[in-house]
Amino acid sequence: MAKGRNVIIAQSGGPTPVINNSLRGVIHTCKSYKDKIGDIYAGHHGIEGVLKEELLDLGHQPEDEIELLRTTPTAGSIGTCRYKLKKDQVEDFDRVIEVFKAHDIGYFFYIGGNDSMDTANKISRLAMEKGLDLVAAGVPKTIDNDVGDQEFQLIDHTPGYGSVARYWTSMVQNANEENAGSYPADPVLVMQAMGRKIGFIPAAARLADPKREMPLQIYMAEAGIGLETLGENVRYSLKESKRALLVVGEGMEVGEIGKTRDSFGHTQFSSSQTTVAQIVVNYLNSIGIKARGQVPGTDQRGSINFASVVDLEEAYRLGQKAALIAVEEGNGYMATIKRKPGIIYEVYYDKVALDLVANSERTFPRKWLTGDGTDVTDDFVSYAKPLIGEDLVSIPMVGGRMRFTRFKPVFAEKKCRGYIPQAYRKE
Repeated sequence: MAKGRNVIIAQSGGPTPVINNSLRGVIHTCKSYKDKIGDIYAGHHGIEGVLKEELLDLGHQPEDEIELLRTTPTAGSIGTCRYKLKKDQVEDFDRVIEVFKAHDIGYFFYIGGNDSMDTANKISRLAMEKGLDLVAAGVPKTIDNDVGDQEFQLIDHTPGYGSVARYWTSMVQNANEENAGSYPADPVLVMQAMGRKIGFIPAAARLADPKREMPLQIYMAEAGIGLETLGENVRYSLKESKRALLVVGEGMEVGEIGKTRDSFGHTQFSSSQTTVAQIVVNYLNSIGIKARGQVPGTDQRGSINFASVVDLEEAYRLGQKAALIAVEEGNGYMATIKRKPGIIYEVYYDKVALDLVANSERTFPRKWLTGDGTDVTDDFVSYAKPLIGEDLVSIPMVGGRMRFTRFKPVFAEKKCRGYIPQAYRKE
């Protein structure tokens, strides 16, 4: 039997608790096409691994390690990157084609957000222009839930969001217990959520209290609320409830915070000189309101303990769907998830053209913000609640420690010249 074409799977951008289950879904499905698919490689640290010809051989990994991808969070298994293939980086694009040809790559799967879909789309187009027999496919992921369109027609939600929403549901529940018990000394707690300037993550705090029994206020960048109004709102909460819980989006406008940016051009609030939460805490203390802050870090997008079982399942199915689309339907698609109408939560898996989602950015709908801008509507709760699931994830344990995937460092033999990605060269 003739050997099929080889595969490269890679990840890009910020990780999620469920990203590796998408990887697992792609691997499982590719292995089922024994007549069409040969060796399966992973680009070590995303597209950078392709440029450097660092291709981790997944075919030489124990099956147990592949299965452990289900509950292995973030990107430690094959690595991720934030390297952007810009249109003027001609040498980088030529290098991608060189490596693909050298290793007889017929399928390229890129797991990532909107910028990653742009990279997959560019490689898809380039392959067609160069006459290369290559199928490029996208597998969506992002905790920000910002891939797609405002009408939710391209994709209903992205894998990763359900788990970070579950994280914030738990976070706010626990914070409320602490605040309710200690408010005479610590009446106000300010918590900062990831999400840049898009409010899906801070909005998920409402899932901790759908009946609105907590003195909870949510501040997203989309609401446009400043510090003065925030202070007035907190004073009112203290008068009514003697305490207040605030969840603030990291992109809330509070003045200069010393922003840094990644190679995609996105603001890295967690790497900034100060934080929105600290500015809010400082302001409240300056007007006589005793407050303290809490700024969770990358555990929001990396803790498998808070992963949603629904999110895990959907991440896997999207990986499977991407492989099915690539083999059966061809080049230039992203696997997508869509919601069936009705009060019972049901989804189905489909495809959408990469050029429709490349560099797309969906913002939080204004219709899901309450009139005063400090909360979200019941319609948002109805949208988001099914995504967090109802049960805890069962994580394999060995000797009291979580057991994650540990791949052997077995790489494909290099066949091309050494190469330094263009963005890393010194002028």
